[in-house]
Amino acid sequence: MTHARIGKQNLDIDLPVPDGITALYGPAGAGKTATLAAIAGFARPERGRILIGDAIVFDGESRVNLAPRRRRCGWVGTRDALFPHLTVRQNLLFAAGRWARLERTRRVAEMLERFELADALEMRPRDLTPTRRLRTEVARALMTEPKVLLVDECGAGRGADEGLLRAVRDAFDGPVLWVIGRLDLCYSSADRLALVEGGRLVGYGPAREVMERPQSLEAARLVGISNLYPATIAALDPGRNQSRIECADFALNAPYLKGHFKGDRVWVGIRAEDVRVHAGELEADVNFVPVHLLRMTERPRSVRLEFAGGIAAEISREQYARQKDNKGWQVEFPPTALRVF
Repeated sequence: MTHARIGKQNLDIDLPVPDGITALYGPAGAGKTATLAAIAGFARPERGRILIGDAIVFDGESRVNLAPRRRRCGWVGTRDALFPHLTVRQNLLFAAGRWARLERTRRVAEMLERFELADALEMRPRDLTPTRRLRTEVARALMTEPKVLLVDECGAGRGADEGLLRAVRDAFDGPVLWVIGRLDLCYSSADRLALVEGGRLVGYGPAREVMERPQSLEAARLVGISNLYPATIAALDPGRNQSRIECADFALNAPYLKGHFKGDRVWVGIRAEDVRVHAGELEADVNFVPVHLLRMTERPRSVRLEFAGGIAAEISREQYARQKDNKGWQVEFPPTALRVF
């Protein structure tokens, strides 16, 4: 299995990359590009070990450091690397040079069809949209039959989509490490998600599990949980499957927190879209918090409400239209939607 343990200044990553698509996600400067560059051999770590398949391509202790051309990585970087004077078909033919003419022609035709480029085979890169240029680069990288595919979209603005990742999955059954800047695409199309912040891996696992149940405060912030509050565990009742958590301005009931103790300091979080909004005249209760509306922001399909105390909720336009004239507001934190770190 491909595995990278990379240590250098401001980067300490231990990342397994099994077969399938692993999405690499994090803020600018987190170390995503540096990780891919180290695996491909374009940058040398100070320590660690990198395996591609079962082959050691870098080892800091034994000073193994294979050249990029010997690592058999399919590389798609942030800059367009297509030959500008060649057509789409000619770019792919160049990458398929190891085969005889008939086999080369067959493989290129198959790749053009698979990546929906058959109608653009005689076009040059400058005539393609950014998305189709990215498709062409990925198809060309796969023509070389790499052991691992590395795609870095960081800052490129080209934008992968579900169709492209689906085509990659159909064309290549090896490991893929892809820097993806959209969480919705990570959720829909990646097998695994690796969250990187400050040169460290702060979350790793099946993509949907990492996003729905992050295991750390850093991971929660990266996957978009905006309501995060320091708290204390005030009570634990395994018989009733219940915990009581006290934040600075309100108390919450949550499911029983296995592995925690009364008095533990924790963080509690909830996604804005999981917060329920009610009119203020409801009787206050546990998990219901009276709030003061500060601002409303319209989104393409929803409305985001920001309340005093750092509380945010995201509701449908229809619900906001019914409630916009509320004389007061309350928010509800459903116990099953709470995440504790």
